[in-house]
Amino acid sequence: MQVSKRFLALLDQQLAQFTDRPDLRALVVYAALPGDNGRPTLMAIGHWPAALALRANASDGTDTGDGDEETDTRRWLALRDGSLLLGALRVDADQLPWPPALEARLEATARCLTEALRLDMDQQRLGRELARREDQLRLLVHQLRNPLAALRTFGQLLRRRLDGDEANLSLVDNLLHEQGQINRYLEAIEAIDQTATPSLAAPGGPTPLLLPPGLHGDTPQPLAEILQPLLERAAATAKLQGRPWHGPSPSLPPWQGDGSAVAEILANLLENAFRYSRSGGPIGLLCQPCPAAAGAITLTVWDGGPEIPAEECARIFERGQRGSTGAGRPGSGLGLALGRELAEQLGGSLCLQTPPAALDPQNPDLPRSGNAFCLQLP
Repeated sequence: MQVSKRFLALLDQQLAQFTDRPDLRALVVYAALPGDNGRPTLMAIGHWPAALALRANASDGTDTGDGDEETDTRRWLALRDGSLLLGALRVDADQLPWPPALEARLEATARCLTEALRLDMDQQRLGRELARREDQLRLLVHQLRNPLAALRTFGQLLRRRLDGDEANLSLVDNLLHEQGQINRYLEAIEAIDQTATPSLAAPGGPTPLLLPPGLHGDTPQPLAEILQPLLERAAATAKLQGRPWHGPSPSLPPWQGDGSAVAEILANLLENAFRYSRSGGPIGLLCQPCPAAAGAITLTVWDGGPEIPAEECARIFERGQRGSTGAGRPGSGLGLALGRELAEQLGGSLCLQTPPAALDPQNPDLPRSGNAFCLQLP
């Protein structure tokens, strides 16, 4: 078993504290390795004093490690994590029993080394698992590029054949747009590996679930440009599911902003509406000016139910949390958490309103039972 340099530095510090004990002849620390016969093999990984000569291991637990015979004043303190033997601390003293103060120090050192060795082993195991997953992720990203390139090629060829067929051309254009969006996600995944640097988590809470830098737009996009692919996708999904779809009025306000972040929020809200609302129920996107702030707008994705219980309205915006209405259906519980954090990063907000009809009692399309997720943009 390999141990890290950090553990070895801690080990040296722990053993060096006994330089004031002339009644100790030697201290040796061993790490337990799995043996061929099922019994652990002890390999020396540190010792005190520095001049002590060591052999590589003590396979049966009684090997001296320095060429001397076993003595009556030698004792072993096991380094155990529950029933798992991690190693051992060998103590060669001038006499037994040890003085109470020395015994307490030796036992404290053994506990410290046990915990440090356990953490070191866990860190190395997690590091190997992380490296394995990163390798698999790189491979999958690489392999995904081939079928995506083929889809784009076939889509472009199909577009040429449909030249003049405007109704079907828009479908092909939407396919090509979605293919390009997936490529952006793949590029963002690759960029994470290149730009991420180790850092301590903020003391106030977990790291925000924000989009990678590669998915943010450099220049503001008009609202109509942001909404167009989302509205076409939503209309197509509603048609396939056989449910009513109510899009916003054509006269959209002249709002501009981070199109990638807004599109990401709305895409998650629409996906949730189509996935979790009742089968055949209506779904819509409503765009309204915000009376409380000049120039601000509210984009609301609404559905016809079932309503999210009042006691769950705050919890569903926490990462990894899902409402009872979505129990048993696929999902990660990250969409609403990501949406709220992105909205706040933009200087806006994301909240739940029930029922949708409360937003505009004069609007006959808004149901009197259901959910409305309101994205306010400054």
